[in-house]
Amino acid sequence: MASVFITGSTEGLGRAAAQALIEQGHRVVLHARSTQRASALAELSPRAAGIVVGDLSRAIETRSVAAQVNAIGRMDAVIHNAGIYAVQGRSATPEGHAAILAVNTLAPYILTGLIERPRRLIYLSSGMHRSGTGPLHDIDWTERRWDATRAYAESKLYVAALALAVARHWPEVSSHAVDPGWVPTRMGGRGAPDDLEEGHRTQTWLAVSNDPAARVGGGYWYHRERQAPAAQASDPVFQDALMTRLAALTGISLF
Repeated sequence: MASVFITGSTEGLGRAAAQALIEQGHRVVLHARSTQRASALAELSPRAAGIVVGDLSRAIETRSVAAQVNAIGRMDAVIHNAGIYAVQGRSATPEGHAAILAVNTLAPYILTGLIERPRRLIYLSSGMHRSGTGPLHDIDWTERRWDATRAYAESKLYVAALALAVARHWPEVSSHAVDPGWVPTRMGGRGAPDDLEEGHRTQTWLAVSNDPAARVGGGYWYHRERQAPAAQASDPVFQDALMTRLAALTGISLF
């Protein structure tokens, strides 16, 4: 039985992953953006190991989420599932960051640095990360004209690079990035062509499986098939430059 924390578990892929792991007998810690959203977990919460609450677009609340998880106990795995796509403009957070960057990249980075180190880390990326090449000096979109699609693609490149950098620097941790596919969640839309079941199966497998393939870190996965990510995501020079930039934005150094 493993202890697994899943961000963004009130709906979509996060909820599906949580339900699957609970049904398998694992201890699952759920996450909701607010106490109001936590009410959506009423069906799962009696069987969960706990619920933590915090808005991942706000650094102070993200830090609180990490503290709440640590208070419950050390996790065997963390699935960084939470993400956003459709936002109105840059939608600056209280810290002044673009909301897409804050939720999709800065939050998993902060949580990685502050949650007691688990044995496994899984980060949800996207096939769109392959079109996410962008200038690291303007990672936060303070100079460029806002482009939500490109900002999302960049954020998913960054989180893939984060996963692979963690695997490189922390060899004792099995760290992976996952493309869940374009699935029919609220973010993906009803017309999304991929299968929701396949969309969450890879991350739950990576979180708890004893399969040797799941226990060796540094993978980029799509439907339990290991694939080659964008060259930048695998490039140690790009990874280290990105980690330096994220450390400057958050005040947290991972390595």
